Amino acid sequence: MKLTYRGVSYDYNPPQVEYGDPTQVGKYRGVDIRFRNPKKPLVLQPTLDLIYRGAHYTSQPVAEAVAAPATTSIQERARQLMMNHHRVVKRRQQSMLTRLDARVGLDSGKASSYWNHIQGKVHPSFGMAYDRSQAAMS
Repeated sequence: MKLTYRGVSYDYNPPQVEYGDPTQVGKYRGVDIRFRNPKKPLVLQPTLDLIYRGAHYTSQPVAEAVAAPATTSIQERARQLMMNHHRVVKRRQQSMLTRLDARVGLDSGKASSYWNHIQGKVHPSFGMAYDRSQAAMS
């Protein structure tokens, strides 16, 4: 079928509607009627990402993607635990040095420039004397 809209002509082929079983008959308010149920929906559902006033919507249900839990190897987990433990000990040492400086009367900013903090090392005697008990981990 040839159609023209605002000066633009185009060919339009309407979709053929296929109905189900034509022998279905019923009564509505005393009148015999035939039921004509289409086999597939007449209106094509949009496949585009539609936006109305900034809200995205679609006529088809959207399945939520389930995030798979990230698995880490035992070596990576042990490394993370060791690094976190080292950070905790280092913070504890820095807070002790800051409190000691305040008690002695020195500038508390001096503790942040202590050599352990700069090099990222923890003195071995500090870890043995002040670290948490290893028996608590069993």
